[in-house]
Amino acid sequence: MKQYYPEQSYFAHETEVKRSKFITHISHTTDKSTSDLFIESIQKLHPKANHNCWARIAGLRDNLSCRQSNDDGEPKGTAGKPMLNVLEHSDLCEITVVVTRYFGGIKLGAGGLVRAYSQAVQEAIEHLSVSEYLAKFHFTIVLPFELVSDVERKIANSGANILNREWESELRISGEGTEDQLLVLEQNLNSLLHKLSYSSDKET
Repeated sequence: MKQYYPEQSYFAHETEVKRSKFITHISHTTDKSTSDLFIESIQKLHPKANHNCWARIAGLRDNLSCRQSNDDGEPKGTAGKPMLNVLEHSDLCEITVVVTRYFGGIKLGAGGLVRAYSQAVQEAIEHLSVSEYLAKFHFTIVLPFELVSDVERKIANSGANILNREWESELRISGEGTEDQLLVLEQNLNSLLHKLSYSSDKET
């Protein structure tokens, strides 16, 4: 199943329901720590709001522990859970959503709140720019010094990234790339495999 994450570090969308203003804030959050910081920043940005409810899938979708929500004072189950339900029925990952509510004077009731918070999130993600999540794999190449420029050029041509270089009797290059990038890299290195050592954690 494909997964998508928000391209922007911050995105906002506003809607109104019976005079109450709902501002949906969205951020790309790769883990709970970055999610917590984002939630805190919105709370500080809107300290006078009636509620700053939130929901998150702060990681990949198969990690159920990163799925959480909070009603922030709204009746239990009327805000955070409906927001999370919208996220769970999308293809989104690594996402945190905070909906700020300014009360407009007309009570919505439990059902009305569920619909309003769900609508706020649904409308926002329909306008959200996303990118497909592609898993990254690590590779290691041990090579003699005379091949350094040639090998680093092949790595660059594959689109993979070098993360570290260790100089000993030979050079050890560590890096990462998507599955497709490592397939290209392996093809690029094919003619040099008798002169170097290559390994990766990509499933074969």
